[in-house]
Amino acid sequence: MSIHTQNFVNPVTFGHGAIQRLAKLMGQNRIERPLICTDRGVVNAGILDTVRAVLPKGGGDYPVFDATPPNPTEVAVDEAAAQFREQGCDGLISVGGGSAIDLAKGVGVRLRHEGPLVEYSWSVAKPRRIGELPPHIAIPTTAGTGAESSMGCPLMTRDGRKSVLASAKLIPSAAICDPDLTLGLPSTYTAATGMDAVTHCIEGFLSSVVNPPADAVALDGVKRAIGDGWLERAVADGTNPDARWQMMMAAQEGAIAFTKPLGSAHAMSHAASRLPGLSLNHGLLNAIFLPPVLRFCAPAAEDKFVRLRAAMGLPAGADVAEAIEALNSRIGIPDSLAPLGITEAAIPELVSYSMIDLCHRTNLRPVEPGDYEKMFIQLIAA
Repeated sequence: MSIHTQNFVNPVTFGHGAIQRLAKLMGQNRIERPLICTDRGVVNAGILDTVRAVLPKGGGDYPVFDATPPNPTEVAVDEAAAQFREQGCDGLISVGGGSAIDLAKGVGVRLRHEGPLVEYSWSVAKPRRIGELPPHIAIPTTAGTGAESSMGCPLMTRDGRKSVLASAKLIPSAAICDPDLTLGLPSTYTAATGMDAVTHCIEGFLSSVVNPPADAVALDGVKRAIGDGWLERAVADGTNPDARWQMMMAAQEGAIAFTKPLGSAHAMSHAASRLPGLSLNHGLLNAIFLPPVLRFCAPAAEDKFVRLRAAMGLPAGADVAEAIEALNSRIGIPDSLAPLGITEAAIPELVSYSMIDLCHRTNLRPVEPGDYEKMFIQLIAA
């Protein structure tokens, strides 16, 4: 399929070989000396070399920050920002999964704003406003987070908790979605990031916020990933270029879907991500939390579930939550929180944060503390 540009949230250059457009995008965004934000996995996989090869000057002269943790931290943000200043950089290029992209977003905030980053998080009563940031070109190497087109930025702040910054200013200036960069992604990550995209599409569609165009895109993403079977094909054969293209498109559709606030699966996932001493994959958590939330929401909007079943390729009256559980099982995702190290002792804190998370407010059916408690207990005991 040919390379094309999508303009929904931000300009996204999409298609096999789209990375060849990087130098052109740098010129359009007036980036001459970028700091490249990535991680060691991307470096070791040779993907950074692929990106460098299409940069001006052969890519050898540009500084690289490759110490992005699996869950980006404020400490790492400060280190990268210091490197940006020391190297005289004028823009950011992020290469990696959601972690590298979110780290670059945090670097942008740190470069232009003062004070602890938690003060810009919507987990505080009055978050500080985020203003203009340096230009940022995001290049995802996974298909799921949608960070390349999102206004969110989850970071482990210096208080030891995961805080989520949110502002339209955090949306990257441009993105390059080249499915070829995902061909080497292991099946476990393909499954987790793929279910991240699925959860964005499903919770975006079910959100209490009204946005019919986003709903249409969300349902197409569900059909693409589940109804047409592309997620399972990508997990089964990561070298399949068509499956990689389709799942990267589903991830983009998920990013468009969550221009609507999401729901309680994300609230619970954000809560679990904040637990100290654990470093949990966001997509994996979303996949685990999605079935009980769907089961809870089902009585509230049968009309939406009729459309959701159709997109998933399910017969009339089928149990959507059971279908997601079966899909999780087929692609190797556990049905319990216990293997992740989450115990019943954490439930009060998990419930408390879920209730104040932004996504809690727009769940299809209002959730009370007791409802969250039941779902957490069920998943820990499974």
